[in-house]
Amino acid sequence: MERLQALVNLLEPLWRRGEPISPVDIQAALKALDTGRSDQHRTMGLQVLATSVTGRPLRPRTLRQNSYVEAIERHDLTLAIGPAGTGKTFLATILAVRMLQERKVERLVLTRPAVEAGERLGFLPGDLQQKVDPYLRPLYDALHGLLGQERTAQLLEKGVIEVAPLAFMRGRTLADAFVILDEAQNTTCAQMRMVLTRLGENARMVVTGDTTQIDLPPGQLSGLVEAVQVLEGVEGVAICRFSDADVVRHPLVQRLVQAYARRDGPPQGR
Repeated sequence: MERLQALVNLLEPLWRRGEPISPVDIQAALKALDTGRSDQHRTMGLQVLATSVTGRPLRPRTLRQNSYVEAIERHDLTLAIGPAGTGKTFLATILAVRMLQERKVERLVLTRPAVEAGERLGFLPGDLQQKVDPYLRPLYDALHGLLGQERTAQLLEKGVIEVAPLAFMRGRTLADAFVILDEAQNTTCAQMRMVLTRLGENARMVVTGDTTQIDLPPGQLSGLVEAVQVLEGVEGVAICRFSDADVVRHPLVQRLVQAYARRDGPPQGR
């Protein structure tokens, strides 16, 4: 009964705002109770980062997500590694849009490598933009959820938001910008070094990826794996690691991630 009372108290900020309590919220609260981090979890429950176009409050759902948000706010470069569904890209996009609206940056640059999982770009129909759009769709989806399709289209047309494949970043200096590199596990070491050195004055960059889903040719080292090794402990750089406990999609996704992790064993870091 005491544990149940403590759980209800932790979830109180959510239900007082009228938010539905999901299994993810209950699981995260119980973990906070078990690890003695109730105060941190209670503070996290009061934090709303933004509101979606449908009026839904957007906030960190787990303590690791909360630490990730704090890392982005405090560091010029943040690397986020973890399984699908842990909110790596979506939370970064929320903070990027918020910084744009607060005029802390002048533009958003969202990019990802166009690495194929089974098909080749040349065989897809349409011009170059139409060929790469499917790879960038998750970034568009995040923007639509935050700004709506019409506002997103306006900002894309004005160049305030740029969504482009990684190859378009070569030779540029990204100043006064919030840059998100998504699916970074599929960058080569040369590509990763190239994009990291694009960072200009008053710019912030978030690099996200899942090192268990590398689509590079066998034997080729992932630029994300190398970057984590090289940049660990470098001043101004934060490295955030998520686990299956941070998956905030359908509860089945967490069990799927766990099942594959048991089969594959510890990641080898290609």
